[in-house]
Amino acid sequence: MAFVSTFVSGEPSLLVARASAVVSSVKHPYQLPLPNLRFSRTITFASASNQTTASSRQPRGIMKPRRISPEMQALVGAPEISRTEALKVIWTHIKEHNLQKPSDKKIIMCDEKLKKIFGGKDEVGFLEIAGLISSHFL
Repeated sequence: MAFVSTFVSGEPSLLVARASAVVSSVKHPYQLPLPNLRFSRTITFASASNQTTASSRQPRGIMKPRRISPEMQALVGAPEISRTEALKVIWTHIKEHNLQKPSDKKIIMCDEKLKKIFGGKDEVGFLEIAGLISSHFL
């Protein structure tokens, strides 16, 4: 993240001598009719210390680890996991075991582990997965 600031510099004698003329002729504060002005830009970057304070927050919502059911623990291998991590593990399992339907990759063909999580369904659409795992978060 970068912050940009602009400074006006010029000869001080010109700025003071024409101050009364400037005030009477200024229509907009950003339109200064002063000669010999130069604009210089300074770019500063956010320091790393600001980023560490922002990332030190406790996870909330779908990022917060929650206890899960024994069926989900069998697939995930942990007693607690966040919803986002659970979805990543499920998709990794689907990709490793080639469980997407070849004709329509949006449909997942469930193996025994996934059937336990998805309520015994043989096939599940990829949009249904997030809803079907909700009941496994305690």
